[in-house]
Amino acid sequence: MPPELPGYYYDVQKNRYFPLKGPIPGSSRTSSSSSSAPHHKRASKPTTMVDSCSKADLRAVKLIQARELYGNVIASSKGKWNFKEKFQNLLASKPVVWKYRGTGRMGDSALQEIPINVHTLEGQMESTVLLTGNISGSLSFFGVGEGDQHIERGVNCCPELVWPLAGENQMVREVPGDIWQLSGASLQMSSNISSIKLFKKRFPLVHDDVSDIQHALISTLGSDSSGGSVYVLNLVEPLDFNRSIPVIRRRIHEVASFNCSIWTADCESSGGRAVIGTNMGAASVDMETSRISWILHGKSDIFALQLIHSENVVLCGLRNGMIVTIDTRERQGVCKRLVRHRIPYLPVDRDSRTSSQQWYKLTGNIYPSCTVKMPSSISSLVSLQFDDRYFLSSSMDGSVRLYDHRLIQRGAVQTYDRHANSHTRIQLGVDPTETFVASGGEDCNFRLWNIKSGKLIFEDKFVDAVPSTICWRRAGRFPREQNGYLGCGDHSWGAWLGSQGGLHYVSFPRS
Repeated sequence: MPPELPGYYYDVQKNRYFPLKGPIPGSSRTSSSSSSAPHHKRASKPTTMVDSCSKADLRAVKLIQARELYGNVIASSKGKWNFKEKFQNLLASKPVVWKYRGTGRMGDSALQEIPINVHTLEGQMESTVLLTGNISGSLSFFGVGEGDQHIERGVNCCPELVWPLAGENQMVREVPGDIWQLSGASLQMSSNISSIKLFKKRFPLVHDDVSDIQHALISTLGSDSSGGSVYVLNLVEPLDFNRSIPVIRRRIHEVASFNCSIWTADCESSGGRAVIGTNMGAASVDMETSRISWILHGKSDIFALQLIHSENVVLCGLRNGMIVTIDTRERQGVCKRLVRHRIPYLPVDRDSRTSSQQWYKLTGNIYPSCTVKMPSSISSLVSLQFDDRYFLSSSMDGSVRLYDHRLIQRGAVQTYDRHANSHTRIQLGVDPTETFVASGGEDCNFRLWNIKSGKLIFEDKFVDAVPSTICWRRAGRFPREQNGYLGCGDHSWGAWLGSQGGLHYVSFPRS
């Protein structure tokens, strides 16, 4: 029997809900009036239950009622709206957040979740690990998957509920289990870990996520005494955390070193080439030969970059607020020198509130018509995978914007309000369905927006440090406290956050 909804009754023959007000379709007025009393009595009990629920639960009930009556596209005084989108926003507005004890200062500069194979006492198993990097140069593995419970050596990090707060009327359906800081799975690098990116090479006859991940590209920022470096961490063979030799030290090797700072990096899916952003410009690195080719020179640091468009084009976000599009392919023929460009822009004079055109000089294979300037230094760039004509960017004045490459000269096609940033490199994170974008802020708040509408879905503070890194979780198994692990059919939707306050897991209700 379908569940009872307050104010409605269910007609079995017509297979739908009807409001209690007015006569029942297909019946006489007399019979409807005589039968209305028991219907009201039956409806009163659920009403009491709903009244004790949260406002979000009441909104969910009203949404379901509206869908039963009007279908997926619902008209209201404010216009038409889509049930699926509304319901997704509602679920995303009710996260449950867990802080993992003993993970302070882990993952505050780089964070990636990786499906891997591991050797355990029970044999080889599929599992999941977090690869974290911090500003002190520590590179560490945390076990978050099923196989890691069989590893002998490691320190358990327990989850602690930090949101919703005590007294909030919200049901917590799943309690995640411990994660493991694996012994022998840490390595102290020469300087700050500036980025971690994964190689994803797909094979025609293999369809599991574990086989997709081949290597991890790791870059270090550099220090006063030496420049940054680019490394590759081999993840092809199953990892063995029970051996005495540290697993990262056995698997990592340096590809190239620079005499400048490396702020960010990205790599081709095949792992054949990496692109790095430095304080001198952008460079391409051949991963087999370690050959370095500069593709952009300028006087402004490159804080963010991302490969797009069949990996022949890279987006670069600069300290001066410019976002430039570069063709990474080598020029054929006699002249292979980089082209000099004078890019016009309109800086705003805050004192006189007037604008005057100025020019910025760059050298590289740039598309001048695909250049745009944000109000402050670029903090993060994310190109959408389902349609890479669109990309998200954030800058260090609190701006978050969505651009279309085809209309970039017209400005942003969507903006996202209330982000807080003035000088920090904070990552944007897009969920796997590319419905939402999330980010931490300098006010220590975590925010979630709907990409399409620009609406702020969630905003609150549950950590005393800036959530500077984010990694959306892959759909898959996740440990829980009651009976070890969720079944293979259960999938969690959520994201890992890294900050100097430690690792947090943000879990969202399932639809």
